[in-house]
Amino acid sequence: PRVCVVGSGPAGFYTAQHILKHHAGARVDIYEKLPVPFGLVRFGVAPDHPEVKNVINAFTQTARSERCAYYGNVTVGKDVTVAELRQAYHAVVLSYGAEDNRVLGIPGENLSGVYSARAFVGWYNGLPENQDLKPDLSCETALILGHGNVALDVARILLSPLHLLRKTDITDSSLAALACSKVKRVWLAGRRGPLQVAFTIKELREMINLPGARPVLNPADFTGLENAIKDAPRPRKRLTELMIKTALEKPGEKTVEVQAVVAQAAAPREWGLKFQRSPQEVLPTTDGRRARGVRMALTRLEGSGDSAKAVPTGDVEELECGLVLSSIGYQSRPLDPAVPFDTQRGVIPNSSGRVEGVPGLYCSGWVKRGPTGVIITTMNDSFDTAQSVLEDLQVGVLDVSASREGFGAVESILGSRGVRPVSFSDWEKIDAAEVARGKAAGKPREKIVDPQEMLQLIGR
Repeated sequence: PRVCVVGSGPAGFYTAQHILKHHAGARVDIYEKLPVPFGLVRFGVAPDHPEVKNVINAFTQTARSERCAYYGNVTVGKDVTVAELRQAYHAVVLSYGAEDNRVLGIPGENLSGVYSARAFVGWYNGLPENQDLKPDLSCETALILGHGNVALDVARILLSPLHLLRKTDITDSSLAALACSKVKRVWLAGRRGPLQVAFTIKELREMINLPGARPVLNPADFTGLENAIKDAPRPRKRLTELMIKTALEKPGEKTVEVQAVVAQAAAPREWGLKFQRSPQEVLPTTDGRRARGVRMALTRLEGSGDSAKAVPTGDVEELECGLVLSSIGYQSRPLDPAVPFDTQRGVIPNSSGRVEGVPGLYCSGWVKRGPTGVIITTMNDSFDTAQSVLEDLQVGVLDVSASREGFGAVESILGSRGVRPVSFSDWEKIDAAEVARGKAAGKPREKIVDPQEMLQLIGR
């Protein structure tokens, strides 16, 4: 059987890995829009979290298998259609992730100084489409809208001491911009309360212990919460306890976290969490061009736990800030008119990865279940889709007796459209060049951010 996977992030690679491992004859071709593979592992994971990128080693093993091939620089839906892929392969798996961000939908969202966290992360991680972002970091106060791990990543990068960032694979140009940054205060605001934050304890602890930055948590936000979390699941309980401890403990009580707080009392930078605030409008400067603050509706919670809803109370407050980053979630886009898409939920309608109404078409990762979870969640989800493909092969839902040409058919289509794919060994040349450039600067790599430069490097 010939299987095609669209997207070379964790969802695509884990799907390919599982199929290759459990079917001794299957061949898997992976298509990727960019010349370079690995999706959000390369462009989403924070530069100061190198250990999370270790999965790239396993993905590289998969790509080097003689039954697997990688074709970068191919945009499915434009260079080749999904219908054409379905003609060429027995099964097609869409694993192209969430390429967009959710919008706030409020007045002033398009003012200068307002960015999506997705674009900001793409900028410091070298995502080609965000290389020209040039965020304005000339203000003292930044406001991040959202209480997830991406929001904490962005806050940490804004406040990290430069000597820590210099040792990472953060791009050269964003490092230079951060070196000139005037930002010294970062607020993270969410519509709901401390019990509904979406970030995890590891990221929170890292933020609390960030050198040179002190946490500013309002004790009033946490009073009475000890009782509320008695029966909460353990991860939620530990996370809330850490916030309570950081907000309430007095200097003198010598836990490691509190020693950090004492050491940071004189810190030049600060960050804090604001709860039950929903953005209503980004307020413009007098010339009407730039952001100078955000008007927030104060909310109250209806219901409890994860299902609690934030309802405006009618009260508002204004928060002054010159930089606004919206971190309210990523969003998938429809890839091709031939593929059903649920615009409400931003996913391809499916059952265990089988796309509804289109036999032989599958999906995995964020485009399958929405943009939530970490790499391990995506791994399990992709194995689930791969299992559906393997079952359909076994019971004959996918007719393998009909021979399919696979890349042979696609290659001639791409050739007729003037598209030349990038192979995995091409990528390894780009990789080697990045590592060499990084070595000179004492970094793990210096990412090349311009696709044209990548193609020149491999002799295109």
